[in-house]
Amino acid sequence: MAWRTLCRAALRSPTDLGVSNVKGFGTAGTLWRRAAPLGPMPNDDVDLNDPEAQKRYDSFTRYLKVAEEAKNKKAWWRTYRQHLKEENRDEDAPLVNIGLASRRQSRKEQVKERNRVMRENRRNPELEKATRLLTFSIPLDRVKAEWERTAGPYHLHNVARHYAVYRDLFPGAYFLPRVMLRIAYGNSPGTHVHYGNHVTPTEALAAPHVNYESDPDALWTLLLTSPDEHLHDNEGEYVHWLVGNIPGDAVHLGEELCQYLPPLPVKGTGFHRFIFILFKQDGPIKFQEDRRPAPFHNLNQRTFKTLEFYRAHQDSMTPAGLAFFQSQWDDSVSQTFHGLLNMKEPVFEFVWPPVYHPPQKLYPHRQPLRYLDRYREGHVPTYGIY
Repeated sequence: MAWRTLCRAALRSPTDLGVSNVKGFGTAGTLWRRAAPLGPMPNDDVDLNDPEAQKRYDSFTRYLKVAEEAKNKKAWWRTYRQHLKEENRDEDAPLVNIGLASRRQSRKEQVKERNRVMRENRRNPELEKATRLLTFSIPLDRVKAEWERTAGPYHLHNVARHYAVYRDLFPGAYFLPRVMLRIAYGNSPGTHVHYGNHVTPTEALAAPHVNYESDPDALWTLLLTSPDEHLHDNEGEYVHWLVGNIPGDAVHLGEELCQYLPPLPVKGTGFHRFIFILFKQDGPIKFQEDRRPAPFHNLNQRTFKTLEFYRAHQDSMTPAGLAFFQSQWDDSVSQTFHGLLNMKEPVFEFVWPPVYHPPQKLYPHRQPLRYLDRYREGHVPTYGIY
């Protein structure tokens, strides 16, 4: 009965209700109808009732040609790609190369060089003998050196673009890492820094050993920064290490402008990027404004912008090397916050309290079989079946 009364009230016209400006169900139904398209829709000329009468291509080449013509034909609607292009106009702008000047070999020159090496290998009797006796070995050091000289910088550039290194540090610009950095936090291979590998904060407590090829008279600047760590500014960075006026590859003889600070990936924020950038200097630079006193343990004063630092010295330095690693929270981060920075550790993850267990009974009556598992000593307790 109540449902019938409700339906009658809903179907009454606005004039019956004494209101003249209320839309009825007829108006709502009209607004719900889809408007006619502004032009012909795709495949409107296809008769689905008579598929045998449709045009046959007879070959894939002919079909591909027709498909390309249909793809290039201008339509009255906007595609999803066009919508994205309008929203991301700034990202589609051409990037400026701010790195060292270089020239990449053409495809023709690469093929010519490869054919020359193959001809020399075929004429080498010692190489033929080692291949026949199955004693031939490939020197991996030479392969790596050749990769670093030819295709390595372009591969590393693609990896850095994938990890948004240029977008966050040098908006609107990029550079090819022509100088290969060899960075190690320890002797084991797992502590070496490559291009996006994982290094724990415990392994990176002390400053790493940095090596690269350089002329003894050249001057360099080494920077370690993190674009993901800042606690108050999403666009800000924390500088972890800054050394300027490095003679050759002797980083320890350079002018330490900012003391080394271990990684600080806050708990609950996932992996953070820590990026090493090597700048080649045209000559000695005076870094009065970039110098931090040592020991320097104030996190607020470590706020940094790589782009502003480069703009201040762009006439005297050029980015030449790049390496970075990722790091996630561990127990050493808490010790760095409390002991080194003397501040409370921010946590963005809920820490569950331990499970409460009532005092153990000497004679547990009518308890589960694994009752004693609740009170066993161990780092990870087993709670059994309850």
